[in-house]
Amino acid sequence: MIYVDTSVALAHLLGEDDGPPEELWDARLVSSRVLEYEVFTRVNARRLSRSHADAARALLDRVAMVELSPVVLARALEPFPAPVRTLDALHLATADFLRSQGQAMQMATFDTRMADVAKRMGMQLFGR
Repeated sequence: MIYVDTSVALAHLLGEDDGPPEELWDARLVSSRVLEYEVFTRVNARRLSRSHADAARALLDRVAMVELSPVVLARALEPFPAPVRTLDALHLATADFLRSQGQAMQMATFDTRMADVAKRMGMQLFGR
């Protein structure tokens, strides 16, 4: 299973040169429900909803979403090995929750800060 961070979803959706490899999209994908809100916030902020909303929905439909349960939210309140931003804390807490449930997974992110904290938490990084 691969945990998809917002940086990876947006790189794919916006066709960035450093986008994720195509084989990523053939894997079993999971993310926090936060992903949906972050993707559409960025699409709307760039005024791309007309051209990218359908592609965004199709991308999100490929990802199993984990809701922000009380357990996940409680983990996000705990310290991380390094400072994190609020939404990153929610992603990392979700990934940590999945691992605590015995799920083997890798973290897919282009965010160097997120990758550093994920590694410090013992998570494997996709493609590295």
